Amino acid sequence: MRSLWGKIVHINFVEFLTLDVYTNLRKCGKYVLLATCDEELLGKILRDGKIVFKVGEEFYKGPKMPVEDAVELMKESAIVNMVGPNIVNKAIEKGLVHPEAVLKISGVPHAQIVKI
Repeated sequence: MRSLWGKIVHINFVEFLTLDVYTNLRKCGKYVLLATCDEELLGKILRDGKIVFKVGEEFYKGPKMPVEDAVELMKESAIVNMVGPNIVNKAIEKGLVHPEAVLKISGVPHAQIVKI
């Protein structure tokens, strides 16, 4: 039984380290826009009262990458739109987003960065 427990803990630890997000980079005039979402949210619709927020493939889907790599892209983007606890919490942890600037839609964090 002990070896099974060790495998479960190891699997959960590896999953935590390899959190992936979808990233979609596009040019808007002279600015670079990054749209990124936690992989499990792509294609979902979040509803909260009158708010309907679509995590649409046409906006968010692009290459899938580790959350750490997406944060590096944020540093080089003028506009960032992010949704999901993994990506938003990592942006907060790295000092790119203030915790009070985060909106929650159906309990899912959403944040934006605009560099002027």
